Amino acid sequence: MFQRLSWMWPNRMRYMLKCAILDDYQKVARSIGHWESLKSAITLQTFHHHFDNPDDLVRALYPQDILVVMRERTCLDATLLSQLPHLKLIVTSGMRNAAIDLDYAGRHGITVCGTDHLAAPAAELTWGLILGLARHIIQENTALQNHGAWQSTLGMSLAGKQLGILGLGKIGTQVANIGKAFGMNVAAWSQNLTRERTEQLGITLAPSKMALLQESDFVSIHLVLSERTRNLIQAADLARMRPSAYLINTARAPIVNEHDLITALQEHHIAGAGLDVFEQEPLHNDHPFRTLRNVLATPHIGYVTHENYTLYFEQAVEDIAAFLKGQPIRELTPPYCGVTNSLSKI
Repeated sequence: MFQRLSWMWPNRMRYMLKCAILDDYQKVARSIGHWESLKSAITLQTFHHHFDNPDDLVRALYPQDILVVMRERTCLDATLLSQLPHLKLIVTSGMRNAAIDLDYAGRHGITVCGTDHLAAPAAELTWGLILGLARHIIQENTALQNHGAWQSTLGMSLAGKQLGILGLGKIGTQVANIGKAFGMNVAAWSQNLTRERTEQLGITLAPSKMALLQESDFVSIHLVLSERTRNLIQAADLARMRPSAYLINTARAPIVNEHDLITALQEHHIAGAGLDVFEQEPLHNDHPFRTLRNVLATPHIGYVTHENYTLYFEQAVEDIAAFLKGQPIRELTPPYCGVTNSLSKI
């Protein structure tokens, strides 16, 4: 890293670094963040579409010195990074990105930096999905706008129902507190969760994952994806859930076995699912999640708010400025090494 920085900084006035922002779907990146402060050091290019073809991605990124990436929308594995000889810096939103091979980057002099991240937006979307499923809001709104049936469904009241939370970090804690405000009985489980922690929040520690699934009316996932949590929820787990229960996943898609979840939904082993994360993103046009009537799906928007984007891009500019001075900030290093081809969010 220091060799690469010492090469770059003394020549910064003679060589404009090329910087690309990837997957700027909403076309807002240039308008957020103080990019003008870097105009003497970098040229900025934005890509508004996702590159499905690896060769097209390499051609677009080959000349770039700096990449600014949004969460895990594009997979920056060793195969891709090895084809980008000019790359010196990657800035990702958030302080964890499983789609970047940090081990490869570190061994090849590529600095990787992150940004802060707000937990509230993901917790808020979780409740949007729960309420949408419980009260059939999409169906009722569609019927109303299309002059269809008036009051065609029976909703479920949340008060007195059990909310089961898998993972009690920042987001899971916020979801738990809102569940209590709705008058729900809240229980939580994860492999390292302690009774002391649940008692601090005034909720129940489930004795096991299976007990949580069996007893909950809504199960909401808020775990970090790892080898330990990958495929944590499979067919046998879904079979233990109540036929009237709903599964909510705004964390990482591979925590739930996709094939098993589709089968459970098609065969109505569970009442439905609220999903914001998927094995492959963007979701394929013919994917069952697009058409299953008991699925309420959103296109990975849990973190997509003006407040989060402002934080991401303002700090991305700070990261680049610090790197140019030879003093990188918010560096990401292993153990979050390795890479996943599943592009899902924290």
